[in-house]
Amino acid sequence: MKQTLALNLLLGMALTMWALPASAQSRQPAVPAQPYAAAGAGTCLTCHGVDAKVTPILQTPHAVKGDPHTPFAQNGCESCHGPGGDHAALKAKSPSIVFKGPNISPVAERNAQCLSCHQSGLRMNWQGSQHQTNDIACNDCHTIHVTKDPVLVKLTQPAKCFTCHAEQRSDSFKFSHHPIREGKVVCADCHNPHGSAGPKLLKEFTVNETCYNCHAEKRGPLLWEHEPVRENCLNCHTPHGSTQARLLVQRPPYLCQDCHANSTHQAIPLAGQSVAGQIAANIRLMARGCLNCHSQIHGSNSPNGTFFTR
Repeated sequence: MKQTLALNLLLGMALTMWALPASAQSRQPAVPAQPYAAAGAGTCLTCHGVDAKVTPILQTPHAVKGDPHTPFAQNGCESCHGPGGDHAALKAKSPSIVFKGPNISPVAERNAQCLSCHQSGLRMNWQGSQHQTNDIACNDCHTIHVTKDPVLVKLTQPAKCFTCHAEQRSDSFKFSHHPIREGKVVCADCHNPHGSAGPKLLKEFTVNETCYNCHAEKRGPLLWEHEPVRENCLNCHTPHGSTQARLLVQRPPYLCQDCHANSTHQAIPLAGQSVAGQIAANIRLMARGCLNCHSQIHGSNSPNGTFFTR
């Protein structure tokens, strides 16, 4: 009876695998192409122990054998590089997974090795994210064989991101910019490079929620609210850098007149009456423009602050 049940179970599994499409079958765990090295990391270090690009990993959290979750507490180097027994015996040019060089493995295989441990927390939205769909590999950004991964250090993280995001690098050199190059604000303060439910890989669901993490005084609720402010901070500001003060997309009053261009005093600076002799008109072009009077432009809690003047 037990033999009959076992045979039926095996037959059912075989039929299930036969019925699966080729793409699904390819996702089934594959039998290692090589055996594991006999002495684990010790075998690898026999040759690579003098390589200055390899040995610093021994000073990283990945090499802590006291933690059962680390690579070195399991299969050592082969936890990430895959079985390398044939490579160690000089029967193969490389181990199963290669992260750099002429024999580099496909992006999906390299990422699968990293995600076998690092798939929760901030990385739970990696599948389907912009970086994943653009074939970005984990080791394109992360450097594992160093004591301090540059992308995890505030002073060096922007340089790593700027290797691809050249436009944002250019903006960071403009007159008005977030202190990114100064190491006080970094890309990961606003963006989650591993995927996000918000736009542009933002850490929060909206632009405003992201900005409020630092600019809490603009959050409100306020008695008098400015609609463009509540809608999207990017209506007036550009976050990576601007040629105008306070990261504005353009200087007041021209910025304000994108919305306020009616026949009252709001339109005078751009109208024909705006000549040198008309002080009332020209003062609105000086200094902070409209903000000379409407100083509480993000919103006001004053009963008399209907027009954000106080």
